Amino acid sequence: MIRLKKNYIEMYKNLGLNIAYYRKKNGFSQIQFAEIIGISRTHMNRIENAECAVSLDVVFNICDSLSIPPSQLFDFRD
Repeated sequence: MIRLKKNYIEMYKNLGLNIAYYRKKNGFSQIQFAEIIGISRTHMNRIENAECAVSLDVVFNICDSLSIPPSQLFDFRD
């Protein structure tokens, strides 16, 4: 797994929150969504809780599966 850089932790937290928001908005549990995108539930949980970095391949797969553009996941609110 990719390690988080300390200066990006807040961005990873916001990304994880956005992923969880859109996943739930689409009615998926973590287990269901992890299966859809081909990762473990543990990895999904770690991504959403900013405990690990996430590759662009996984981000793009998440976006495709949720039918949203990547920019939506990176729209961080204050």
